[in-house]
Amino acid sequence: MAKVPSLLVGLLLLCGLAAMGEANEKYKDPKQPIGIRIRDLMKRMTLAEKIGQMTQIEIKTATPEIMKEYSIGSLLSGGGSVPRVQATAEEWIQMINDFQHGSLSSRLGIPMIYGIDAVHGNNNVYKATIFPHNVGLGATRDPELMRKIGAATALETRATGITYAFAPCIAVCRDPRWGRCYESYSEDPEIVRAMTEIIPGLQGDIPANSRKGIPYVGGKDKVAACAKHFVGDGGTISGINENNTIIDWHGLLSIHMPAYYDSIIKGVATVMVSYSSWNGKKMHAHNQLITEFLKNTLKFRGFVISDWQGIDKITSPPGANYTYSVEAAINAGIDMVMTPFNHSEFIGDLTDLVKKNVTSMSRIDDAVARILRVKFTMGLFENPLADLSFVSHLGSQAHRDLAREAVRKSLVLLKNGENADPPLLPLPKKANKILVAGTHANNLGYQCGGWTISWQGLEGNNLTTGTTILSGISAAIDPSTQVVYSENPDVELVKSGNFSYAIVVVGEKPYAETFGDNLNLTIPEPGPSTITNVCTSIKCVVVLISGRPLLIQPYLPLIDALVAAWLPGSEGQGVADVLFGDYEFTGKLAHTWFKTVEHLPMNFGDPHYDPLFPLGFGLTTKPIVG
Repeated sequence: MAKVPSLLVGLLLLCGLAAMGEANEKYKDPKQPIGIRIRDLMKRMTLAEKIGQMTQIEIKTATPEIMKEYSIGSLLSGGGSVPRVQATAEEWIQMINDFQHGSLSSRLGIPMIYGIDAVHGNNNVYKATIFPHNVGLGATRDPELMRKIGAATALETRATGITYAFAPCIAVCRDPRWGRCYESYSEDPEIVRAMTEIIPGLQGDIPANSRKGIPYVGGKDKVAACAKHFVGDGGTISGINENNTIIDWHGLLSIHMPAYYDSIIKGVATVMVSYSSWNGKKMHAHNQLITEFLKNTLKFRGFVISDWQGIDKITSPPGANYTYSVEAAINAGIDMVMTPFNHSEFIGDLTDLVKKNVTSMSRIDDAVARILRVKFTMGLFENPLADLSFVSHLGSQAHRDLAREAVRKSLVLLKNGENADPPLLPLPKKANKILVAGTHANNLGYQCGGWTISWQGLEGNNLTTGTTILSGISAAIDPSTQVVYSENPDVELVKSGNFSYAIVVVGEKPYAETFGDNLNLTIPEPGPSTITNVCTSIKCVVVLISGRPLLIQPYLPLIDALVAAWLPGSEGQGVADVLFGDYEFTGKLAHTWFKTVEHLPMNFGDPHYDPLFPLGFGLTTKPIVG
């Protein structure tokens, strides 16, 4: 019996030592300053654990075991990468927490951060609110609205357990032929700067005493944001995606850089590097801009992330010399590499580069410190696992109402009758019979555009929850008014229908990135045929659904009223709200509307500026009272 007390003493001593060890793990103590927590954790980390933190992989290649084994720093869902089709918020949370448990079971228990392209709402997720794309939001000129959209997007993103949004895109689109032009608020850097107010909406307001450049994410209802794509992505030759932006230093600073200043001042957590080049040098390998300017001059203290397989594209063809790509990217200053499908190759190559002193340990430590700073700032160490607290916010009525408001404010009225004619808009709600025509009138997928449920977008009305423009029209009019919908009516139907007026809704089909590059910018058929068939016979308003200005000049004489509705998202009734005069038209062009593509690129301030509609153009109407 004499051995029992000594055994108890030994157990107590071991427990005491373990408690002391726990107490000395300052990185786990939220009361410690973030700088101390970073240093404490980093001195415990092996090279393998550090490089693991610099790695972001796609969920299709991830398992909880991989998260644990490699100490992977981040996971992402690419466009359309979901737990299952029409997955619920609860299923998203379950999936993400399963991966997070893998991270937490690693030696040091460093939580991963989960990123997604929530670029106009939490747009990969079934039943989420889909806000207008940036091209429309720029036309609102409403920074406070942007802040509210940011806050709503953060809530809907957190509703699915996701903590990191690859938004906002602060590109300055200088040529509408670019397939990503709809991701740009404007060709005017000052408008883009104003729209960065979405960042405090996503992340929260930085504390009053915060130092410039320090990332800030305030609370469980906020997400880390990402200013992208650094830098000059909207200025490539002929608008060709991922191509070369040829511009001098002054031009780069005055056109493409200003919104980054505002983003950094507002505490943006991350910056994503552009696929494009500046004067022939790939941005993913650009030490002067990433390290010397962004980090050292602008004092950005968050982390810099690559784009999807962005480092592979340093070489031509992509991946031709992957080890060189890793070396060039990390030495240029990229901290986290989005390497969706080949993490083991990336980790192996970077480990060898460090061991051979080609990449310095100080460069690795800089990257890891930045990544950990964002994670500590977000409170990920204290709250690594998602719960169901915010599930009710996904697609909530309050957010749909906000999106509907954004649609109303984004609409730009380009024509409303000729000088001698009375204006057609606002339309009377009470009429004998009206015609609604066009491919985009009753197609939720078309009005949402790319980056909606899937990467390239979808067509039809089964992709998610929302209201088509036709449904909005039907709900807005007087019950006695008969609505006839015909997607592409022939001339006989139009002439014999005895219609009071017609609403024609046509435009582009969904696309994203390079798939949207377009050198002619014509309205796809049957859009032009529908305009011609309808507008030659009866009074018509054309509602154009597009990610950019399109060639409209040939049809303009036929059209009584023309509305640029951009890509309005899931709340199509916002279009009807303004057409029928419940609200006035207030939107102003944030992109110059060209006459012919031969004039492109053409931007406000150019010496021979001769647009169809200039930057800032937008007719107004008065709402109908009563």
